[in-house]
Amino acid sequence: MNKKLSQSWLAYLFLTPALLAMAVLVFYPLILGTSYSFTDMNQYNMGNQFVAPSWKWVGLANYRKLLGNLNSEFWDVALNTLIWTFTNVFFHFVIGLFLALLLNRKLKGRAIYRMLMLIPWAVPSFVSAFSWKWMFNAEYGIINLMLGKLGIEPIAWLSNKWTAMFAVIITNIWLGVPFMMVTLLGGLQSIPRELYEAAEVDGASKWQQFLNITLPLLKPVAFTATLLGVIWTFNMFNVIYLITGGGPYKQTEILVTYAYREAFMNWNFGISATYGVIILSFLLAFSFFYNRLLKNAGEKVYY
Repeated sequence: MNKKLSQSWLAYLFLTPALLAMAVLVFYPLILGTSYSFTDMNQYNMGNQFVAPSWKWVGLANYRKLLGNLNSEFWDVALNTLIWTFTNVFFHFVIGLFLALLLNRKLKGRAIYRMLMLIPWAVPSFVSAFSWKWMFNAEYGIINLMLGKLGIEPIAWLSNKWTAMFAVIITNIWLGVPFMMVTLLGGLQSIPRELYEAAEVDGASKWQQFLNITLPLLKPVAFTATLLGVIWTFNMFNVIYLITGGGPYKQTEILVTYAYREAFMNWNFGISATYGVIILSFLLAFSFFYNRLLKNAGEKVYY
């Protein structure tokens, strides 16, 4: 009993630095930011070394302002966020699975192909964002130059809502596919080869093997990768901010970029904190119901 107690205290002792770091870097800012969402704090009433703070507690007023009016900008931004997230994650998964299946086969120079496929993931996201922004430039971009060679008129990619959204989605697909590919490739390589050999002996086609062996055994990895992809894409700030800045006329804004705009352009910290709480609440709710759904289907997500 004493030995177990001493081991327990020793474990807590080793965990203490990590718990303290999480308390300072995660829990304290989270609680502070949540509390700000119930205030009218802005640059004029937040106070400084010369002026005392004069912000007030407004309760749920910020939430009613954002969620209570169906015609508010919040719902347009929320719709953009859903389109952005679903489209990116769908193509991340489909393209990532296709490439993973290719690279899981015996190919000459397979290691080189894998290394090349990881380049978009290895390059810092802001470098990729600026590169794609230049390629989508209406006047000098390589994409319009190539279209001109085909006799197609130049397109002002970043001046229209849907072409601008297309541009940022293409960029984010480029950035996100390698993560999905590597994750799914790891899942494919964990499937016992003997199952495929037995299926071949039984006369199963490649498509039947894919449907009855690959997909069922890949589900746990695929579901986890999809959940992480949703969270990552939902909060992807760099691509949209660096390529379109949320434009034209805020039409490519997503919730995370709008929260930034409210905090550092409009200096409305209360509303910005409210956006942050809504984003966190949505992702927590999605993760909870997603995990419950998978458990009911007989799968479990580990994260």
